[in-house]
Amino acid sequence: MTGTDILTGIALVLVIEGLVYALAPSLVERMLVALREMPLETRRLLGLVTLVTGVLLLWIARRSGG
Repeated sequence: MTGTDILTGIALVLVIEGLVYALAPSLVERMLVALREMPLETRRLLGLVTLVTGVLLLWIARRSGG
C-alpha cells in the first residue's frame, strides 16, 4: 500500500460524504437524531461492524490484485 493509495482512499471518502451532505441533507439530520437516540453500546457495535467490514473489503481488494 502506497501513500497514493491512502490519499486516494481518503479522497473517495470525502467525495462520498460530500455527495451525501449535498444531495440529502435532511437524511443526514434524521440519521444524526437516530444515532443520538441509540444506546452507546449499540453505536459502539455499529462502529466495530463498520470497521471490520472496511478492513475485510480492503483485504479482498488487495488479495484480488485490485
